[in-house]
Amino acid sequence: MDRTERFYKIQTMLMVQPLVTMRQMLDTLEVSRATLNRDLTYMRDRLGIPFAWNSSLRGYALSQQTVGTRTFELPGMWFSEQEIHSVLTMLEMISKLEPGGVLAPHVLPFKSRLEALLDEGTGSAKEDAARIRLVPIGQRKVVNAHFQLIAQALINRKRVHIEYYSRHGGTMSARLISPQHMVYYRDNWYLGAYCHLREGLRSFAVDAIRSVEILDEATHVVAAATLHEVFESSYGIFNGKQRLVATLKFTPFRAQWVAHEVWHPDQVSVMLPDGSYQLEVPYGEDWELIQDILRQGCDVEVIAPAGLRDKVRGVIERMRELYK
Repeated sequence: MDRTERFYKIQTMLMVQPLVTMRQMLDTLEVSRATLNRDLTYMRDRLGIPFAWNSSLRGYALSQQTVGTRTFELPGMWFSEQEIHSVLTMLEMISKLEPGGVLAPHVLPFKSRLEALLDEGTGSAKEDAARIRLVPIGQRKVVNAHFQLIAQALINRKRVHIEYYSRHGGTMSARLISPQHMVYYRDNWYLGAYCHLREGLRSFAVDAIRSVEILDEATHVVAAATLHEVFESSYGIFNGKQRLVATLKFTPFRAQWVAHEVWHPDQVSVMLPDGSYQLEVPYGEDWELIQDILRQGCDVEVIAPAGLRDKVRGVIERMRELYK
């Protein structure tokens, strides 16, 4: 067994027995006396487990289990060394995605405890995290204070008053909203909320929120089925209840990549005899879908509906005017 598992076995013996002899530990762990002594020293000095050697009874016993509000107990589940590296790397990656530092204070004790379980001086966890990079493209700056207040209101189920800038209309508006969920989508944060002004669900770009005030009023709860219908049943973040289906045909060349991509959980696709790829995706608002279609250049054609095809054609014609 690895060192981490030994720590948990030692701790379990100390907690369930008033006294544990050296022989009992050696027989249970099947390690040398030198290895056990190193483990015990590490647990006492690095992990802060309060146990001591009782010379008269010739065994180890916990001297105390709590001091103030601190409990001297390893987490309820144990991890192998490889799993600890994986969890620490994941926590490091999450910290790079979170602009407001809302989660960091809560996971820091857990992260520190996991780091303490690793051998001193290895630096493996930090090296692992450094080798995995996140490079957001087009990430917009979010005001940390706004992010924290929104997350707080979301967790505490409180209504929020915001000042919101609409990029589409170039206008500022005051909104009373009931936060429902937050989504990290395409390197940016979005807030799904019930808008009391519009009397319906809306998606707000967190970076476009100019002020936030948490109100002492319970949030308006929206059923999970309704949230799914509005926010998840159609394409992209700018979706809605209206559900149309776009049929796209990709060239055999582009099909090599697109055939392995998930554009929507409910998409329907088929490889055609000539090697081209046909994809059907549901959508409500078409702005984001049009952007993704244009990114494919001449390797995709909108087959249906006619309205979407006409919009894409119109954008292409306006682009052509720029390059005359």
